[in-house]
Amino acid sequence: MPLKAYGVLITRAVDTRREGAKDTPHYQIHLTDDAGTHYRAAVNVLSQERPSELLYLVDEDFRHPLTARLEGLPSGWNTLPPGPGGPNLDFVRGNLFDPAKLRTLPPDRSGPDNDLADVLDHYVRRAVADQEARLYVFGERFGPEPTVKDKVFGFLPGNGVHDIHMNQGNSPKFHGDDGVWQDGGILLHFPADGRWVGIFLAFQSQSWHTDDATGHALDNVEPGKPEPGAQSVRIVAALVNPPGPAPEAETVTLINASPSAVDLTGWRIVDRIGQSSAVTPAGPLAPGACLTVPLAGGAQLGNRGGEITLLDAAGLKVHGVSYTAEQAAQEGWSVVF
Repeated sequence: MPLKAYGVLITRAVDTRREGAKDTPHYQIHLTDDAGTHYRAAVNVLSQERPSELLYLVDEDFRHPLTARLEGLPSGWNTLPPGPGGPNLDFVRGNLFDPAKLRTLPPDRSGPDNDLADVLDHYVRRAVADQEARLYVFGERFGPEPTVKDKVFGFLPGNGVHDIHMNQGNSPKFHGDDGVWQDGGILLHFPADGRWVGIFLAFQSQSWHTDDATGHALDNVEPGKPEPGAQSVRIVAALVNPPGPAPEAETVTLINASPSAVDLTGWRIVDRIGQSSAVTPAGPLAPGACLTVPLAGGAQLGNRGGEITLLDAAGLKVHGVSYTAEQAAQEGWSVVF
């Protein structure tokens, strides 16, 4: 079953604490909202399963339609309903980043800038020093516990967020946490710079091909992140905002980057909410060749930003991209990825 209380916490960061190997361990963040309520974000930096080092990715200039979907949410805890309609995170379906770019680091090691806690500290400490900076922490709520002080920072009531990592494709031991559109993560907004930073974490034991209903790892697919350059066919452009009145003739352009022909029969292009269009014309795509696919009666590319995903005939994700409202603003121009 999915997480019981998924959502996003919007707060200021006021303090941090690192836990060593003798503790859980987590990277702990003390947070307060505009009403003065205190929270703790417990960020995993080590897995209970081998390989134990976490996968991480930091996007220092995060540009994604997700940030526009967060506009208007109040400070404090915001429960997010399941599904793709809101600002929920999904590492598989949301096309937030290229999972092949994930790296590993040990949780805590002596010396500067050489472990995962150092990476987190670099960005969160900057947010602590900036009164205008805000953290958007996605995960599962715990508390409030009216009679229990927080075990790390000592505030009362105990209150916070955990599971700030990928929450699908787990090994059988953690199947109970699987779900879709409920992944954890941290976005930091620095208004003075007009910039967002995205921090995303996952376990090496998790699968990146998951069931659309349960979030469980698909059978016959090995766990672990995709290898760099493994996508044979990729999305390279999309005509999101064609000239003329609706219905618009939207298209998505693919390229076969591999040295062999790829049969696109049964392949589909899917939008954020799961609507799909068949890749046509079906058949083999020659090495190095491009194909512009018309989207008719299925997937739709909104002008306010969106996500585009390419699935093969078995329903496995091959590639995915996203675009913002700013990228879609110029009528008749293709967005190039």
